[in-house]
Amino acid sequence: MIDSICIFEDEGYSNLLPLVYLRPTYELLSGILTLREKITHYFPTENFTLHTQKYLEQFVKSENPSTLVNSLNPESKSCLFINGRVVANKQLVEILNSRNENTLYISNNEVVAANISGENLEIFKTELPEIFSVSDFSNLSVQNIDFQLIKYPWDLVNRNGQEIINDFELLVDKSSKMNKGEVHANATLVNKEKIFIVEGAKIKPGVVLDAELGPIYISKNATVMPNAVIEGPCFIGENSTIKIAAKIYENTSIGQVCKVGGEVEESIIHSYSNKQHDGFLGHAYLGQWVNLGADTNNSDLKNNYGNVKVIINDSEPIDSGSMFVGLIMGDHSKTSINTMINTGTVVGISSNIFGTGFPDKYIPSFSWGGSESLSTYNLEKSISVAKSVMERRNKVFSNVETEIFNEIYRLTQNERNHRNM
Repeated sequence: MIDSICIFEDEGYSNLLPLVYLRPTYELLSGILTLREKITHYFPTENFTLHTQKYLEQFVKSENPSTLVNSLNPESKSCLFINGRVVANKQLVEILNSRNENTLYISNNEVVAANISGENLEIFKTELPEIFSVSDFSNLSVQNIDFQLIKYPWDLVNRNGQEIINDFELLVDKSSKMNKGEVHANATLVNKEKIFIVEGAKIKPGVVLDAELGPIYISKNATVMPNAVIEGPCFIGENSTIKIAAKIYENTSIGQVCKVGGEVEESIIHSYSNKQHDGFLGHAYLGQWVNLGADTNNSDLKNNYGNVKVIINDSEPIDSGSMFVGLIMGDHSKTSINTMINTGTVVGISSNIFGTGFPDKYIPSFSWGGSESLSTYNLEKSISVAKSVMERRNKVFSNVETEIFNEIYRLTQNERNHRNM
């Protein structure tokens, strides 16, 4: 009998950088819900423990004051460990609900989950590894299952449309009123039964919400300004604003407190980020507190229609297996007006990109510049700007976050040295 669940981070987190420098893997957005929210939805009565890297521990504790972080309940008799890179679904839950004791669930040589009790659990109660690996789950019987973990950022983007559909089915009670917001009489809603508008949301005149190809979920206090067009599947988060005449195409998720205009297609914008002006964003994932300047455009398709190769962790380019990969940008990074970004470009956290031409396809965290030159963005200045940006949204950049910035600066120093920055 399982009496607790631990959502953990494993070695695979590094392939999701820079998106997980400032959050655990399970806090990434996929569809309408984060990976963590999907797991907790399927196990609503269980007690949860969160596991994360040491440098993020205090931050995760501050964000989850009633949840154990990096420790297990000493009273637990058994615990289901679930990889934070899991995109939970009914099929996986059915397997895990079999509750086979001391069983390790493996897919493609990666840990999906582990049901642990007895002496094996007592070892973890003493101390959890900083990062889990397969070797940490020895002495368990192994069950191979067919399940795909999130491995790279583009995995989240490529499956985002289906996850919006899945989450819509989980969250929306179709027997209740679908439109609880304020919809202007001159707005057009296509396939209304697939459009859910939460109380407090405002849909202005001339707006077109087209759910013929998939559902549209518009959250509390979101505003869609006049003449904007949104195609489903699409998710608009709480307190976000879709600007006048914006074109939001299918398979796009926009988190809370974002301002988005121009043209966006098949992308994820995590939260508290702005792309207010004209310019194209496609097959992209933006972290928090990102700002794209006017007429910033990213390419998401090579001229030869070949698979896009992406540099992860300053290593050799990885074949994404996909024809479409756009911008992957870490938290607190920015572009200036008229910035051009190539296919499969990765930008770390707290970087400022500007200038003519296409910048490098891999830009380390704390970078300043563009195609002509890159230098190191002063750490103290970057912290000062982050504080100012967050204050505008009535958020406090805490001392804990200052320590995290210092640690990420240290962790990414070799990348900047590699480029003689």
